[in-house]
Amino acid sequence: MDERILKWLFDIKLAIEEIDSYFEGSEMNFFKYKENLMLKRAVERDLEIIGEAINRIIKRDSNFENKITNAKSIIGLRNQVIHAYDNISDENIWSILQIHLPKLKAEIEILTQH
Repeated sequence: MDERILKWLFDIKLAIEEIDSYFEGSEMNFFKYKENLMLKRAVERDLEIIGEAINRIIKRDSNFENKITNAKSIIGLRNQVIHAYDNISDENIWSILQIHLPKLKAEIEILTQH
């Protein structure tokens, strides 16, 4: 595998691990998340990193669009967080953390084992 792609995959893995670490030792509670501005900004920043890394991977090798579920949606989220920051929905980000991030984590684990 291309060394740059592997580096970006590990960047994604690290960003997911960081998001997971924000909730270590406590239950994932939407209302606590919604009230904690610093936590929200940290999560959003890691989602930006994930989206940018996926964008770079796909630009370098378009075959990865089929290896990462919802790759275009992840890139779209990154663009929304950066460019339409005033339209970010806490509920949307929370559903991404609950539903989509675990799937992405599993896919990245597989891709980084090769």
